[in-house]
Amino acid sequence: MQALDYLIFGLYMCAILGVGYYHFRRNRDEDDYYVGGRRIPPTALGLSIVATDVGGGFSIGLGGLGFVMGLAGSWLLFTGLVGAWLTAVFVIPRIKGPDLAHRMRTYPDFLRYRYDGRVALVAALISAVGYLMFTGSQIQAGAALASETVFRAPPFGWDPMHFSLYAMGFIIVAYTVMGGIKAVIYTDFVQWLILLFGLIVLAIPLALREVGGWSALRATLPDEFFSLRNIEAVTFINWMVLIVPIWLVGMTLYQRMYACKGVKEGRKAWYIAGFFEYPVMAFMGVFLGMCARALYPELIEIEGGNERGLPRLINEVLPIGITGVVAAAYFSAIMSTADSCLVASSGNIVGDFLGRYVFKGAPHRKMIRVSHVVTLLLGLLAVYYAFRLGTVIEGVFDAYGFLVAGLFVPTLGAFFWKRANAIGALLGMLVGGIGTNLIQWTRGLMSPGVEAFFFDLGLSPVVFGMAASAVVFVAGSLLTAPPPPRPAPAPSGDGA
Repeated sequence: MQALDYLIFGLYMCAILGVGYYHFRRNRDEDDYYVGGRRIPPTALGLSIVATDVGGGFSIGLGGLGFVMGLAGSWLLFTGLVGAWLTAVFVIPRIKGPDLAHRMRTYPDFLRYRYDGRVALVAALISAVGYLMFTGSQIQAGAALASETVFRAPPFGWDPMHFSLYAMGFIIVAYTVMGGIKAVIYTDFVQWLILLFGLIVLAIPLALREVGGWSALRATLPDEFFSLRNIEAVTFINWMVLIVPIWLVGMTLYQRMYACKGVKEGRKAWYIAGFFEYPVMAFMGVFLGMCARALYPELIEIEGGNERGLPRLINEVLPIGITGVVAAAYFSAIMSTADSCLVASSGNIVGDFLGRYVFKGAPHRKMIRVSHVVTLLLGLLAVYYAFRLGTVIEGVFDAYGFLVAGLFVPTLGAFFWKRANAIGALLGMLVGGIGTNLIQWTRGLMSPGVEAFFFDLGLSPVVFGMAASAVVFVAGSLLTAPPPPRPAPAPSGDGA
C-alpha cells in the first residue's frame, strides 16, 4: 500500500470511530443500545444481517475456499440463503408478538418467556461464550488482512500478525463500546455498500485482468475448480448442520428481529439478507479466491496460506488508491461481524445476568455505563482468543458448533412443540453441548472402535451432539410435567 492508500484507510477508520461516538451521545437506554429503539428500517436491517453473517470469517474464509476448491466453495453461503428465508417464513411471525408484549432484548429473553429463568440463564452463558469466540475469529480475520496490507512493516520490529491483532482489536472494540447496536447497524449498512462497490466495480475486474482474462484463468486452474459439484456430500452436510441452525439461535439475529417494527418489515429484511448471501457474496468471494490461486499458487504449501491469497491480491494487484478503497471494503465486512458479535455477547452478560441479578432496578444511564465496561472487557478477551486460533474459518466453525450443539433443539421445540418444557430444554442444552465438546476433546483418547464410529464418516461432532440433545429433550419433556400456560402475546402490528 502507498501513501494515498494509507490516507484513505485512515480516514475510513476515523469515520467509523466517529459513528460510534455519535451514537454514544444519543443512546438513552438499553433499548437504544441493544435493539436500536425497535425502529430500524428493513433495508438497513437486511444489509446489516448479511454484513454480520458474512463478515470477515466468511469473506476471508470464502476466498480461502475458492483458493482450494473453486466455485463449489460458494455452497458455504447457500446455507445462509436457506437459513434466512426459513427464518422469514416460520420464525419472525412467531417472535414479534411475544417481543412486542414483553419488550425483549436478547435471545434468552424468548427462552425465559417460553420456558423459565434457568433455561434463559444457561442459554445466555452459552451464547455469550459462543459470540466471544466468534468475535475473536473476526479480529483474527482483520489481522490476517491487515498483516498483508496495512501493517506489513509495523514499527519497532513487531511481528506483523501480532501488531495487526492489537490494532484491529482496538478499533473494533472502541467503536462498539461507544455506539451499541445502532452504531453497528448503520455502519453495517454503509460498510456493506462499500464492500459491494469495492468488489464488483474494482477488485474483480482488476484481479481478472491481472490473471490474463477468463481464458487464462480457465487454463491455469484445474477443471474441477469451475464445477459446483467439486464438493464431498459430507462437507455439504456438515456446513448445513453447522450454519443453518445458527439462524434460530443467533443472538445477533434476535437483536435484529427485535429492532424491526413488525413482521412485514422483518420478513423483508431477512429476504434481502438471503439474496445478498447467495448468490451475490458467495460467488464474488470464491471467484477472488480463484484469482488469488492463479496468481500465488505457492501459498498452498504454507499452513493457512489459502486465506492469505486474497489479502495479498488486494495489496499487490490493485492500483494506488484503489487498494485503500478495497482494503477498507474488506475491513468493513470484518468489522460488521465483529461489532455485532461483541454487542451480542455483551447483551447476554448485561441483559440476562447482571441486569437481572446484580443491578436489578438500576437507572438506565447506569446500565449503559455497565454495558460499556462489559463490552470492553469482553473485547479484550476476544483479542486474547484471536491469538490462539488456527485459521479464520476454523474459528468460525468452532463458534458455530459451540452455539448450535446445545441450543438448537430446545429452541426449535420452543417455537414448534407445545409440550416442550424447561426440564427437557435444560437436559437438551447440557447433553448436546457437553457431548459435542467431549467428542472433540477426547479424540485420540478413544478406543479405535469408538473413534471410528464418531469420525470415519467425516461428520462433524455437532451432528452427534444435536442427536443426543434431541433424544433427551423429547424424553425429558414427556416424562415431566407439561409447561404452564404462557401469557398471550401482543398482536404483531401488521396482521401477519
